[in-house]
Amino acid sequence: MHLKRSFAVIGGDLRQRCLLRQLRGLGFPASAYRVPDAEDSAPDLSGCLRGANVLILPMPAGGGVPLADILDAAEPGALICGGMLDPAEALLQARGIAFYDYAKDEALLLQNAELTAEAALALLLERLPGPLAGSRILLCGFGRIGKLLARKLKALGADVTVSARKAQALDLARILGYRRVTAGSWADAPAQYDGIVNTVPAPIIGPAQLPCIRRDCVLLELASLPGGFCAEAQALPGYCAARGLPGKYAPEAAAAIIRSAIFRNLNLEEAT
Repeated sequence: MHLKRSFAVIGGDLRQRCLLRQLRGLGFPASAYRVPDAEDSAPDLSGCLRGANVLILPMPAGGGVPLADILDAAEPGALICGGMLDPAEALLQARGIAFYDYAKDEALLLQNAELTAEAALALLLERLPGPLAGSRILLCGFGRIGKLLARKLKALGADVTVSARKAQALDLARILGYRRVTAGSWADAPAQYDGIVNTVPAPIIGPAQLPCIRRDCVLLELASLPGGFCAEAQALPGYCAARGLPGKYAPEAAAAIIRSAIFRNLNLEEAT
């Protein structure tokens, strides 16, 4: 089975370097191009892709290498694997190129959410003005990351309030023992919080809330762009943009999660 798959790992962050090492450790041929700190990266893209039938791009796809260049240099019949490929789907389909968007794998999303929640917890512990136990935390959004982070915060004694738009999410928050508030209905509420964590990639904290945010309040942005904090909020001393946490805090585990998702797609036995 190994002889049928030859990988090329392109661009990215520490996850890609760890992924490269993992693939080689499993006995797969794997080349690299512009992978951070990879000692034997190919000097050019065509050399990296020569003979490779599975091309692994980072999340988001590209990693500083134009996708069109990758497609031009790819071997015929090669499979493109990348995260968040939506913007490139039309191009891939027009050129008849097979692709797999591992960012749509539900198991990967859940495991990445777990890593993100753990890293966010560490950032809060570092930045909060006092101990986490007893701190009042407003958690904006109650999706995968929000649910996992709320559970961890509560387990460590934080007073957690969930802000969400959907009644179903607020009902679940109540059942799980969290305070809850409908998003957008808390104009003066930020004054009571020691930390505000956003997981929603849409405007949440705007100019109307700024006068109510304490100077020592931690504002932790976990959502992808455009994020939930307005430009003025981002200028506050407590603001911290914390995107891509799995690759920064747990690159080895994050790489294994990506590898497993790709192996599942390829029906390889090593996806355990």
